[in-house]
Amino acid sequence: MFRPTALGGALTALATVAAGVFLAAAVSTSPAVAAGTGTGYLHTNGNQIVDSTGATVRLTGINWFGMETDNKTFHGLWSSNPWRGQLDTMARLGYNTLRVPYSNDALKPGATATGVNDFVNPDLVGLSPLQILDKVIDYAGSKGMRIILDRHRPTAAGQSPLWYTSTVSEATWINDWKMLAQRYAGNPTVIGADLHNEPHAEGTNPAATGACWGGDTTRDWRLAAERAGNAILGVQPNWLIFVEGVSCPSGGLSNVWDNDPSNDEDCGWWGGNLSRAGEFPVRLSVANRLVYSPHEYATSVYRQTWFDAPDYPANMPAIWDKYWGYLYKQNVAPIMMGEFGSTLADPKDKVWLEKLMAYTGTGVTGMSFTYWSWNPNSGDTGGIALDDWTNINTTKQAILQPYLIAPSGGGPTGGPTGGPTGGPTNPPTGACTATYRQVNAWQGGFQGELTVKNTGSAAVNPWSVTWSWPSGVTLGSGWNATVTQSGTTVTAAGPSHTPALPAGGSVTVGFTANGTASAPGTVKLNGTGC
Repeated sequence: MFRPTALGGALTALATVAAGVFLAAAVSTSPAVAAGTGTGYLHTNGNQIVDSTGATVRLTGINWFGMETDNKTFHGLWSSNPWRGQLDTMARLGYNTLRVPYSNDALKPGATATGVNDFVNPDLVGLSPLQILDKVIDYAGSKGMRIILDRHRPTAAGQSPLWYTSTVSEATWINDWKMLAQRYAGNPTVIGADLHNEPHAEGTNPAATGACWGGDTTRDWRLAAERAGNAILGVQPNWLIFVEGVSCPSGGLSNVWDNDPSNDEDCGWWGGNLSRAGEFPVRLSVANRLVYSPHEYATSVYRQTWFDAPDYPANMPAIWDKYWGYLYKQNVAPIMMGEFGSTLADPKDKVWLEKLMAYTGTGVTGMSFTYWSWNPNSGDTGGIALDDWTNINTTKQAILQPYLIAPSGGGPTGGPTGGPTGGPTNPPTGACTATYRQVNAWQGGFQGELTVKNTGSAAVNPWSVTWSWPSGVTLGSGWNATVTQSGTTVTAAGPSHTPALPAGGSVTVGFTANGTASAPGTVKLNGTGC
């Protein structure tokens, strides 16, 4: 996606798009269900994504960009909203998956993350881009969210038509993917690789130099996707491989300048044209791992000819069918729309977004997607977050909300999906011990960890830890529990994915706070003092 104020280029094809044929098979319109993101690693079954038990999963996620830019880490870490707070809001709104764009620059040894507000994110001080990514993955996973890694750019300087450049070779591209696959092997929060962002046309035939689908092997994106996908699966066979389209199948804007529309090539959005994937599919060495991932945008990005058609927006489903929807409707493979978005500044855009969401279907069997973007600093689309990175754009969210399936909190490794419907179990006598460690302190605040152990003979389910602070000490953020404050009393309630604290088990609640560094006082586990 081209973002003039933050990220990289978006020319789209200028060719007129012929009307597609509307396919008879219908997208499911069953009522939405809170299915979460399933258990264990994911794989495919026809046009569905399923979990390790075979249950259908729908990824309804969002993009959080920045790691592909000069900052080499997530944007918005400079704001007053801690990074965990931003993820908390995403999950609460119903985004169960996070697509993370990166550039190969961010993966280099010695790469430095910049633009981090040390005051509100003291736990990120001194960390490398990959170490920050590790923390985001761990916390997102604790909330039941999934992560898709997106090789967005070869370098922080900008996007590229091909998956390699004069300075970043195909070997570097593949080797970096293998490194990431190895780094997160065994962590089912990370579900797969979006191999290269928005392969696209460049030049005009016969001098085209951009990505194509078939033809010149040095530019054939389909074959490159097979090489990279199979290399990744050789390291991590459980990952999904997300493959975007091209813009023009030949890799060039064929004859668009000759004033004869009859021989114009059928071109679409960067990464959005999968019209040849049905006839020439991506072939992977591990079955049931392929997900096609088109991009789709509104007039706020580029005014495609179809937006001015007399029958707009009724013409849009046929266009989506032709470019990528047929793969889903013919049960060829799942669709995970990796990017789509709009400023909604043009009235046509609101209609477009409503029509597109309806096209994806409702309920767990609908097409998956990750909205562009969380970031308010996307020049072409704006974000779900407003400029303070805390409040949200309620107009956009209202359109997306009926299609979002919030993370269940069960966590990708399985386990409980929620606590009991009754009240807390009474802990046995002599129930706990508590240990406090101050991790960091700065002018006006501090960070700490409170570890509580259940020393009783039975599990406490659901568990809740309380403590007191002196007047003037206020909670900043908390993790590993739902942490709230009322007056001088702080409560850390067990999250839905780990509601039980077994006998002999312990939990460490982390937090940042404003005020003079102070150890928690009068610590209790479900009302019993530690």
